[in-house]
Amino acid sequence: MGLQTKENKSKISTRVEEMPEETKNIRAVLIIDVVGKPPEHLIETLEKIIDQLKEEKGVQVKGKKIKEPMLVKDSQQFYTTFAEIEVEVEEILYLAILMFKYMPAHIEIVYPELIALTNNGWNDILNELTRRLHGYDEIAKVLQVQNKQLKEKLQEILEEKKKKKPEKKNVVKKKIRGKK
Repeated sequence: MGLQTKENKSKISTRVEEMPEETKNIRAVLIIDVVGKPPEHLIETLEKIIDQLKEEKGVQVKGKKIKEPMLVKDSQQFYTTFAEIEVEVEEILYLAILMFKYMPAHIEIVYPELIALTNNGWNDILNELTRRLHGYDEIAKVLQVQNKQLKEKLQEILEEKKKKKPEKKNVVKKKIRGKK
């Protein structure tokens, strides 16, 4: 699933230049959390995610704080941690794209207080949302079909195994009593 087509990117770039000042350069804080082991791997993973964010079109990383990993409650194996990442995006659509691509646990827009959107701005966001949801729906449908096929195959194998398995006969063994 690509983020956008080249055609859409050029439309967005042109539109950003035409936008009023209060809808440009939106600052937000993203909270991205991870769970796993070993704890060092979690920090490396968050660093890689932040590096990927830096490469996103229309996005600038302004700051980051990565917390130390802690054991997950009621677990002796898995650790959890999170990063607070401050970003500045050219327009709200880029923030929506980040939301779907990186699935942060929390997003807080810190600037501006008021964001005005035209119908084209809303169209872009809603179309991106729709495109992503259709993609997820397609994946879910494929997985449902594959799951059904696997269950049917498993049932076939179990039935074949039952047919091949020799029946156990109820054999009564007589005890031979020896003489004393």
